[in-house]
Amino acid sequence: MSTPLFSVDDLRVSFRTLDGVVHAVDGISYAVEAGKTLGIVGESGSGKTVSSLTALGLTRSDNTTIKGSITFDGQDMVTLADDKLRAVRGNDMAMIFQDPLSALHPFYRVGWQLVEAMRAHQSISKSAARTRAAELLDLVGIPDPKRRIDQYPHEFSGGMRQRAMIAMALSNEPKLLIADEPTTALDVTVQAQILALLQDLQERLGTAIIIITHDLGVVAQIADDICVMYAGRIVERGSTEDIFHAPQHPYTWGLLRSIPRLDNPRDEELMPISGRPPSLINRPSGCHFHPRCPYVRDAHKRVDPKLAAVDGSAEHVVACLLESSVRSRIWDGIQSGRDADSLQRMAASSPEPAVPPELANAPESEGTDIEPSEEGVTESERHGQHGPMGPVDEVDHRLTRNERSGDVITGPEDT
Repeated sequence: MSTPLFSVDDLRVSFRTLDGVVHAVDGISYAVEAGKTLGIVGESGSGKTVSSLTALGLTRSDNTTIKGSITFDGQDMVTLADDKLRAVRGNDMAMIFQDPLSALHPFYRVGWQLVEAMRAHQSISKSAARTRAAELLDLVGIPDPKRRIDQYPHEFSGGMRQRAMIAMALSNEPKLLIADEPTTALDVTVQAQILALLQDLQERLGTAIIIITHDLGVVAQIADDICVMYAGRIVERGSTEDIFHAPQHPYTWGLLRSIPRLDNPRDEELMPISGRPPSLINRPSGCHFHPRCPYVRDAHKRVDPKLAAVDGSAEHVVACLLESSVRSRIWDGIQSGRDADSLQRMAASSPEPAVPPELANAPESEGTDIEPSEEGVTESERHGQHGPMGPVDEVDHRLTRNERSGDVITGPEDT
């Protein structure tokens, strides 16, 4: 087996806030080989983007704790010095950001930003970089590119800004391209062109691609492997064929049932996943998906499942306490249109997973209430000191204080 170009091993990323520690990424592992595409899917807030931003060093701060390793082309990106990281970021490793309006600088013309991205990593003249910038804009489908390169981001439509971001990410022909919702603001025809462009880049240069998306149709078309993320964790990982034809996790089933299919009747309603994603500060006990799972058993509320191979396959793994045979029967029932009650009875009649003695009396949590937590909060934060500037009202020049009491004057009654 060849050495992967990019690998993540037991990555954990948490952010310390006044409400408590946000466990944005909680022990994920995956790898991408050169010339391959990995799709990462899941609801908003599942940790997809944070894991990729961490690879680029964009989550480094005093309030961030990063554990585990991220290896790119033999380098550990977690411990890499800032100057060496800047040499890699945007050159060998590039990212298409989810929001092009905030990613593009509003004060500079689009062409200038493309030229800067190239000249920061290549020995190229301004005129040659400008010519290349126009070619890139034309490549991603922006009309009249020689005129458009002198326009500002606000003069572009949302879809055009997205295409300009894609052009910037492709400008240095990176070894690894991380595409965070690259086709969200595009119509279907332009979306097909962009996906074809990414595949062409991959074939010519052997580029590895990580595509982060909510659109399962996109990953079905372009991805070789898929990671399904929920609450900061990977709950299922496998080949695209495994995920779409033999999914094993109830959350994956929910994602697949919530998208329209061409072979279903047009008037058939979509089946959204009930409930909402849990708090990443006060997380649910046991399986993090149990508050929303229609097949939950009592043991699932206490026992935290780990990724395990499906039918002995090291390539397809799932974190679910239901037996493999039960999961297969439930998925077959979903495919054949069996009613939800009978599927739930099927799960309820399966053997109850064993609960370790130390978890038998552990409290159960739904993970829905975000309450202040002392975990990871410093002494100064606990007493209301928010850094060297102090609370906001102490530095806001628009607020006036009563000279005797020191209280903020908010109206005539306070004077």
